[in-house]
Amino acid sequence: MHELKVIVDNRERNIELIEGLSERGVRVSFSQLPVGDYIVSDRLCIERKTIRDFGSSIINSRLFDQAKRLSESFKKPILIIEGDDLDFMLSPNVLLGAITSLYVDYNIQILRSKDVEETTALITKIAEMEQGDEKREPKIIGNKKAYTKSQWQLLILGSMPGIGPKLAKHLLNHFNTIKEVVNASIEELKEVDKIGDKKAKRIHEILNEKFEEELL
Repeated sequence: MHELKVIVDNRERNIELIEGLSERGVRVSFSQLPVGDYIVSDRLCIERKTIRDFGSSIINSRLFDQAKRLSESFKKPILIIEGDDLDFMLSPNVLLGAITSLYVDYNIQILRSKDVEETTALITKIAEMEQGDEKREPKIIGNKKAYTKSQWQLLILGSMPGIGPKLAKHLLNHFNTIKEVVNASIEELKEVDKIGDKKAKRIHEILNEKFEEELL
């Protein structure tokens, strides 16, 4: 049988999963990957998130930036969501909406696994299918394009709590520059679509509150 190979991001900390792949006969190599966690072939890359990681990435708006880069870099991007829904910190509707958007907007296939052992089995099976008859070798293909100024503007605003990429675009279309967003009053912020009184006050507070270093 052809030897299976998987390139693993060297920031991956789940030793149980890595050892599990080795025990299943997968030759694991490590590299700092531009996107994703496990490269299985020249066209397929896997991002793995626990259900709590998935929830956190929705809250802090990282999820769809990661999804965009993953789908731009690989023809067959896959997201494995690992864990029980009972551990999920957001409502089932939020979970379903995010999963639907990943598939419809970014062409990312979603697989669910109950634990690390099942994730290991999934990655191994995917490697078998990709590297079987066609013998597709894992290959690092990163999206190395530099961000444009507009993309940086969206990333800066979109990283703020409660904003995200869509609302960041609304803000920049309305105010044109980040400086104008920062200088906007609460009433001016409320003129932007999807921003109510509570959100406007929160955005204004974060942008204008004096910084105080917190002791850890």
